[in-house]
Amino acid sequence: MLGKHILGYLPVQIARAVVGFGGVAILTRLMPAEMYGQYALALAAMHITAMAFHTWLDAAVARFHERATQRGQLASHLATIYSSYAVVAVLVVLVGGLALWIAPFGVEMKTALGFGLVALTLRSTIAIGIETRRAAGEIAAYSFFETMNLLGGFALGIALLMATPLGAAGPIAGMALASLITLFFEFPAQARKAKSGAPRKKRAFVYFAYGLPVSVSLVFEHLLSAGDRFLIVGYLNEAAVGIYAAGYGLADRTLDILFIWLGTAATPLMIRALEQKGPDAARVVAAQSARIMGLVGIPAAAGLALVAEPLSVVMVGEEYRSGAALILPWIALAGLMKGLMTYYFHESFILKRKTRWMAAIMGAAALLNLGLNMIFLPMFGIAGAAAATLIAYAVSLIACAAIGRQLFPLPLPWLDWGKSVAAASLMAMVVQFVPVAGPAAIVLFVKAGLGGIIFVIASLVLNTANCRSWVGVAQSWLRPAEATS
Repeated sequence: MLGKHILGYLPVQIARAVVGFGGVAILTRLMPAEMYGQYALALAAMHITAMAFHTWLDAAVARFHERATQRGQLASHLATIYSSYAVVAVLVVLVGGLALWIAPFGVEMKTALGFGLVALTLRSTIAIGIETRRAAGEIAAYSFFETMNLLGGFALGIALLMATPLGAAGPIAGMALASLITLFFEFPAQARKAKSGAPRKKRAFVYFAYGLPVSVSLVFEHLLSAGDRFLIVGYLNEAAVGIYAAGYGLADRTLDILFIWLGTAATPLMIRALEQKGPDAARVVAAQSARIMGLVGIPAAAGLALVAEPLSVVMVGEEYRSGAALILPWIALAGLMKGLMTYYFHESFILKRKTRWMAAIMGAAALLNLGLNMIFLPMFGIAGAAAATLIAYAVSLIACAAIGRQLFPLPLPWLDWGKSVAAASLMAMVVQFVPVAGPAAIVLFVKAGLGGIIFVIASLVLNTANCRSWVGVAQSWLRPAEATS
């Protein structure tokens, strides 16, 4: 079942890959480093605000949808969610607008932040609807609307950047416009589901008590991954932020796409198994998810580190390349730790509904990261920021794994993870020592292709995560196609 769900979410991950890689590749060629730094700062502020004030509702939707459905209370559940969101959204817009008006920023930065406020409000409205679809197992609808929003925001953002004088605000304005268009098509169905229900104040407080620590945890997690940009602009400048964000994005977005894909498919199945069959059934899904995460995440992180230089040359503008190649291996390893922590070990806290622990751990990790940045940035520049991020993620991963096991023990498939490490090590040795010459694009293509082939062969030999069985599944899918052709 998990495999089918993973394939169902594939269109969204392809869209995320297009937006993630395309955004870095195109924007770093259309924007000077200073403008890209402004864009990165505005985007970080937008995400932190959304996580702080809106994500608790998404978390409540994901965790309580199945329970509300089984009790015949889905309409009331959705009415409570949307009415709570309306109150919060109005407050965020009013307070955010006032803060922007009095903030001592330049016109360019205020414009980018203003569009960010609009974009996060619209996007958060959509998020409730599509999270509801994901929790209900409506994979096709979830994938359609999320893909529509991602690709629409990307295309419109590039168009506005090129056709208007908005500068750093252009891509963010595109996100806002795409969210408005998506909302026009998606929201009516959710409104009909909630129409017959009445908001319940008591339930809203239950959702808030559960979801607030999740929001706080995500804010700290985002500060852990992006908070250093606010220190970089203080210690260095906006251009340094742009260079750091470009290199960070190449590694972090690649791994994020993979882990979000797997987590998006696995989390609702774990919750459904827990609610319907109990903890042991949830652990069966978790074990399968963990094995696949190791099979996919470990070689991805190793591969990014191996091709850091040609990847930077191919993907980012010339002004950004040396800095991006410098930090990319550090961020690749940090991204692997982040993915395992966020999309696997955090499930212990979510399934047990002990999300305050998650928030406490991420808060401590964010403070550690900021403290290390204050020490390392003056000494090592953006390389120091990358090292601080790596150390903070290592500490938080260990803490999440240790404390999570006391609350809701999850399987630790050490054998399969070890097999993935062994296969990735063999891949690294071959890629590192086989000489490849020529343009950066050719070097990247050959090294990535060779590494992928070596890893696949090694994984099949070791049967990592029982991947040999997938060959039989693929053959069974192909046979009907061959029979009809």
